[in-house]
Amino acid sequence: MKQSTSKILTTHTGSLPRSGSVADLLETRDSQGQVDPQAFESGADEAVTEVVNRQVAIGLDVINDGEQSKPSYATYVKDRFTGFSGRASEPPRVRLDDVDFPEWAANYVGPSSAVVHRPACNGPIAWSDWPAVGRELDRLKKATQGNEDQEIFMTAASPGVIARFLPNQFYESEEAYLYALADVMKDEYNAVVNAGFVLQIDCPDLASSRNTQFGPLTIAEFKKIVELHVEVLNHALAGLPPERLRMHLCWGNFEGPHVHDVPFRDIVDIVLKARPAGLSFEGANPRHEHEWKIWREVKLPEGKVLIPGVLDSTTNFIEHPELVADRIVRYAETVGRENVIAGSDCGYGTFILSRRVDANIAWAKLQSLVEGAKLATCRLFP
Repeated sequence: MKQSTSKILTTHTGSLPRSGSVADLLETRDSQGQVDPQAFESGADEAVTEVVNRQVAIGLDVINDGEQSKPSYATYVKDRFTGFSGRASEPPRVRLDDVDFPEWAANYVGPSSAVVHRPACNGPIAWSDWPAVGRELDRLKKATQGNEDQEIFMTAASPGVIARFLPNQFYESEEAYLYALADVMKDEYNAVVNAGFVLQIDCPDLASSRNTQFGPLTIAEFKKIVELHVEVLNHALAGLPPERLRMHLCWGNFEGPHVHDVPFRDIVDIVLKARPAGLSFEGANPRHEHEWKIWREVKLPEGKVLIPGVLDSTTNFIEHPELVADRIVRYAETVGRENVIAGSDCGYGTFILSRRVDANIAWAKLQSLVEGAKLATCRLFP
């Protein structure tokens, strides 16, 4: 993972607005089960090339494929694995915030995982379409040829977040289900790193699941869940160099109360035990922006790099570059300028049909990120 001793680097969380053609193909495949394979590959190739070129033109330092060929960052595995033909027997999980603020919940219209197909696991998990991983890697390699100045990353779902969205109806326990997912997903993790990319593991389960899946638990009980998920993640990442890994956690990419979010301070010690060197998290979310202060007390382990979100990902406000710079400088002055890469809170295309932030505004936000990082660089590297 690239670090710099002369400037503040910029990146984002992973998903970016999808082009119209690939979004339509993804929606059709997700709802109907299939599309013309050649049309899909052609649409995905075009979308990835477009999104890579746009990231380069803006001036981002660490870029990816924008998750253009995935219906969501977590549920894409259902199209690649056996064992996911079950129907979820329980209704969608209710957020604790919805209970406290029912009028808001009744009227809220925003990005939701309900827009993607979420089957249950009802059989042994194994690869059914392993070549899909290779096609995705080849697509990104082709699209990024000649961009030696940028570092390239690719996202992959953590076992914990898969289990959150695709419930278990087959394995004898949730722990057994998590390890079964880990044993299959590690093939994808290894493939990404072996292809020369930085691997980002998406781990919203480490924080946002407190508001939904594990809402009935106390903080102490939830911390045990986090410990298990980190142990499973480390099992899946065994043998991979930490410097080629980064992870993302968040409290849910939605505009809402967030009053039941687990405080970062309560889980940070567990999260830092995870193998990845890079830690991406929400730093602009108004419920969590103040948590940059915890790094005054929590020592960043040697070799670890923070990737705080300095852009919100749920509203159409375009942050002023000066504000972006202020947010970056807080972290840099606390943990060291070489240990900070500026990012976004979450993605801008988390699920297909999730368009809470206008596509052009999302790109304008990322432009502001680059401009803010330049301002921060002038202040931090005189």
